[in-house]
Amino acid sequence: MDELYIESSGHGPPLVMLHGWGMHGGIWDDCMPELEGHVRISKIDLPGHGRSPGLSGVADMDALVETIARHCPRRMTLMGWSLGGMIAMEIARRLPGRVERLLLIATTPRFVTAPDWPCGVDPTVLANFGAGLGEDYRRTVRDFLMLQVRGDDHAPELLRQLKQRVFAHGDPDPRALSQGLDILAGTDLRADLEQVACPALVISGERDRLTPPEAGCRLAGMIPDARYVQIGKAAHAPFLSHRREFVAAVAAFTGIAA
Repeated sequence: MDELYIESSGHGPPLVMLHGWGMHGGIWDDCMPELEGHVRISKIDLPGHGRSPGLSGVADMDALVETIARHCPRRMTLMGWSLGGMIAMEIARRLPGRVERLLLIATTPRFVTAPDWPCGVDPTVLANFGAGLGEDYRRTVRDFLMLQVRGDDHAPELLRQLKQRVFAHGDPDPRALSQGLDILAGTDLRADLEQVACPALVISGERDRLTPPEAGCRLAGMIPDARYVQIGKAAHAPFLSHRREFVAAVAAFTGIAA
């Protein structure tokens, strides 16, 4: 079996966390102290990210879902941010008996715009990032971080944090980065979200430029049992920039006393 890097801590029911493109499980560290006294947290590094190796044959959403699900508990609350949120939606849809609750953070069922989906990123933006990977993937990742913080009240400090952390567990595999951009560009989950059977919480940042709040609001409307929370003045990483509001929303949804 291909092994992914998983870091676990805390006590209680399982909570699995999936990070976004170019990052690693350490991105969740700031919001963990309030949670890990109530849940058993498992932070998974996606293939080719952080301390997980790049895995042959894990190049599309189907393979990602299958690989990550093998490393998850039989029953869990599943939290995903951005690309990790898209993966989490698919795990919940395909394996309904295993996901008890779904937490979707700054994510979307469709990352790029379309004639019937204006609340996304222009496809040419992702294409330019893809071209940049071949020239200087470190600079491309840092440019992507700048998009993540744009509009946030704490943008300078947030960008500093992200830049410090992005390569803290080693460089991501450039092949995994390219494959991740292809998944973001080609995935459209809208038609299948009515099959998500568990309760879900969708959290958006009011000023998110990558996964706009309109996308999060629409996403919540597509899942049969979903709630929507918007965090004011936050951009794409509300769990870092507005940690208290984020933890309070998670605690209220999961029923823990954070």
